[in-house]
Amino acid sequence: MAGLFAALMLADSAPARALSKPPRLRPGDVVGLIEPASFSDGPDQIELVKHTIAGMGLVPKVGAHVSARYGYLAGTDEQRASDINAMFADDEVRAIFAVRGGWGCARLLPLLDWKVIRANPKLLIGSSDITALHLAIAARTDFASIHAPNAASRWQAISWESFWRLAFAGDTPTFDQPDMAAGDPTMQDRWRTTTIHPGKATGRLLGGNLSVLSALVGTPWLPDFDGAILFLEDVGEAEYRIDRMLSQLALAGILEKLAGVIFGQCARCTNGIPDYTGFTVPQLLDQYFSPLGIPALRGANIGHVANQFSLPVGARVEMDADTGTIRVLDAVAV
Repeated sequence: MAGLFAALMLADSAPARALSKPPRLRPGDVVGLIEPASFSDGPDQIELVKHTIAGMGLVPKVGAHVSARYGYLAGTDEQRASDINAMFADDEVRAIFAVRGGWGCARLLPLLDWKVIRANPKLLIGSSDITALHLAIAARTDFASIHAPNAASRWQAISWESFWRLAFAGDTPTFDQPDMAAGDPTMQDRWRTTTIHPGKATGRLLGGNLSVLSALVGTPWLPDFDGAILFLEDVGEAEYRIDRMLSQLALAGILEKLAGVIFGQCARCTNGIPDYTGFTVPQLLDQYFSPLGIPALRGANIGHVANQFSLPVGARVEMDADTGTIRVLDAVAV
């Protein structure tokens, strides 16, 4: 931890912004694999991840410290940060995939070479704990990243198609909730959005995992949320913890700055107490978001679920709280 706290004193806080967008991906491109948080299940999982990346038509380049282990982390903070720095500095690497999430990305933020990152825009792809990296990139650069399945996750049709349109085609797609009539009827509840407050809003799409985001409040690693569209998701959090984290965002003045809110899936967000009579997650979302008077919805296809949307963090979007759609306004890669 000494390296972490020493770096806190030296962290680059310059407000300079990169001027160019990350390059689009093309078949045959080399992409980096990093483990910035928890460790993977071992060499077999890394081989499967490499197979997944190859199936995308890409060539995986494994970070020097992938498969390392330090406690519950995938190597020391310095090792994990050095892999990220190396991938951004490597001219051969056109994008960077996180193998998995877990915990540990926030520990790396002061150890990253932000001058190198700003000078070499590349798409970072991942979710869950990777939220810390997405938010820091949004705060320190002018290029977008992609909130999508981690490389070790299942890349099903919706996730892959939405990712392809952003990263390969350089498209500006509209994300509609999946067609319930064409899918499994048992999934209708999951793929149905609920309007908390009606209307449309336009702004920079920022957010990710609620637990990770709330832990960065009060640090220099959060972007400016003024006029932003906030998207959130979480997994395995009891109702009172969702309440506590939303309260933190409200008390920090973040919610009052927003233009709109998109809450995705809160998978297994229950305390498991029989005959529980407290607030439900939907009730909490209504309590916090409805009084804002801005377009807000819940139930979007975002989060720790199969077939989640791949979304551009830091890009301008238009949301429609009545239809549950998200329209990307600016291409994230060129």
